[in-house]
This record gives sequence, structure tokens and C-alpha cells, in this order.
Amino acid sequence: MTAGDVADAARLVGFGLQPKLVPARDTEYADLVRRHRDDPAFARLADAVAAGLGLVVLEVSSRAGMAVTAAEDSVFAVRMGDYARRAASDAGDRFLHGLAHLATAALAFPRPEDLADDGYIGRITVHGVDAFVRQACRRLEERAEEQGENTDPASDAPGLEAAWRVYTRRTATGATKDARRLASSTTGIIAKAVAFLVDSGFLQRTGDESGGTYRTTARYQLQVRDMAGSAAMAELLDLGVVPVADGTPTLVPAADGEADDLVADAGLPFHSHA
Repeated sequence: MTAGDVADAARLVGFGLQPKLVPARDTEYADLVRRHRDDPAFARLADAVAAGLGLVVLEVSSRAGMAVTAAEDSVFAVRMGDYARRAASDAGDRFLHGLAHLATAALAFPRPEDLADDGYIGRITVHGVDAFVRQACRRLEERAEEQGENTDPASDAPGLEAAWRVYTRRTATGATKDARRLASSTTGIIAKAVAFLVDSGFLQRTGDESGGTYRTTARYQLQVRDMAGSAAMAELLDLGVVPVADGTPTLVPAADGEADDLVADAGLPFHSHA
């Protein structure tokens, strides 16, 4: 390996740090990805450069480019707390931003096979994510009532057990004096969360319907694979709000009298293959 090889390896890592860039749009990037695939020595060198920067290589491929995630001690790490402090000053809002990200990931890839299939594309909407979370909140409330926990949850209760009280007390939309969506409403918070995911190369906006429609990217699928084992995500999916038996996930129909607080035209999620 020469100094030129090191420079090429560093350039490949640099491409990987540009979240919206894919090899199909840049010839040099595509050439370096092919070299990583075909030249084991170069692949080890590029992976070592990434590791030295505190980056974990999730995949190097023509579909995702060099997909990396930052280790906790990396200068490139974007911590949820830092993101939330930028997005909202109120502690309750910061909590809801975390829930919005969790729900978006769970709704985009509700089945293990969705994460395993490289050709799978999830599509979500802002209103659909809000409807999903509100229905999950109803499940949590029912569970708390069954267990006689209709006051504050026990200190050892799962995190989502406390979350539903915060979420359900917040208005879904609201409006400012000039009819813009209220930033502190739940759909306003979800909109900020998905905008962050778009800027990070994880989602692509496809339309304005239902508060905004989005499709997942290969980079987002890799990131969600990395977090799929988290206790919070498993707990959310275990509520059974997204039925998957027929292979076409959608929200569980609300019981009589339950749908009043759901956003109109929620735009229930749909999924497809590339």
C-alpha cells in the first residue's frame, strides 16, 4: 500500500460521510466502491481509516456506498440528546422527538424480513406515524388499566409505559395564527424528525400528502438493522399495532369511538420492493 492508496481509502470514507451521495451519481465514488469489493488489501485499509475516525462500517456496496455509523466516542457522533436540544428547548419535547424517531423506524420496517431484504422499501407519512403512535398509546393505556396502574407508572416500568401519557396530552396538529402547523404539536415534532432523517440521507421525500410522504433508503435500512435489537423498538413492535400476517402492514383498525383523536387522512403506510 502506498501513500496514494491511503489517500484513496480516505477519499472513500469521505464519500461515505456525505449521506445523500450514492455511487450511481459519482464515477469516482463508484470506482472506489468497486475497488473495496475487489481488492481485500484496499478494503482493510479503508476500514482501518474509518475505524481511526471512530466510524463503524455497516456496508460497502453499489446500492448504499460506504455506509458508516459513528461510535459513541467519535467526533462524528450525533447523539439524540444533542439533536433534541437543537430541535426543542422543552424537556418534554425532547422526549417526544426520541419517540418520533423510534416510531418512524418501527413503522418503516415492521418485520424482520423487511430489514433482511435489500430490495425492500418502506414508505411512511407524517400523519401515519402520528396515528401509529397514538394507537400504540391506547394499547399502553389499556395495559396500564388492566394492571391497575392508572396513576404514574412504577419506576421499573418499561420506558414506553410512561411515554403514552406525555404523547396523548399533546395536540396532534394545532396551528399558529397564520395557519402553519404548530411546531410543538405531535405532527410538528414528527415533521422535524423526518426532516432530520432526510438531511441525513435516511429518507427521501416523495410528496406532500398526509403531512409529507417519504421512502426509505438503503442507508436507513442499514441503520435500523443496527438498532433493531434495542429494547424500546422491540417493546413498540410487541404491542401489535402493526399487523404483519398478510404481508401488507397497516394500522390495526380502531375500535368504535377510538378514531376521533387520529389525524384525518393519516395516509396509512404502504411498503414495496424496488
